Amino acid sequence: MARKNAKLKQSEQCPCGSGSDYTKCCAQYLGGQWPETAEQLMRSRYTAFTQNAEDYLLETWHEQTRPQSLNLCEQPVIKWTGLKVVSHSSTIDKAEVEFIARYKINGKAEKIHELSHFIKLDGRWFYVNGDNIH
Repeated sequence: MARKNAKLKQSEQCPCGSGSDYTKCCAQYLGGQWPETAEQLMRSRYTAFTQNAEDYLLETWHEQTRPQSLNLCEQPVIKWTGLKVVSHSSTIDKAEVEFIARYKINGKAEKIHELSHFIKLDGRWFYVNGDNIH
């Protein structure tokens, strides 16, 4: 299933912090390919937040915990400023990724520090939920 194109130019560095060009990184996932690892999914979901790609976020969210909608366009404007993956671990069908996502809202710097939980179903990784770390 093709997804809406993100707003980034293909030659720009990917927002996920991988150091790769967007084309060689998250563009392929937001464009329809499924990530092979939970970390790739987490990074692509961060990139989707930077692009307000609500359809991708919902599609990659496990159906038992997925909200009906996110209404990202109705939320205050967030400027995402960086992502750092702290750690990740996985088994065949479950994974955890700890990350710190930085952003600015109304000029004030904020961060999300989370341990995200993922599950693999039918060969695809899905975000289940996350625990905030303070």
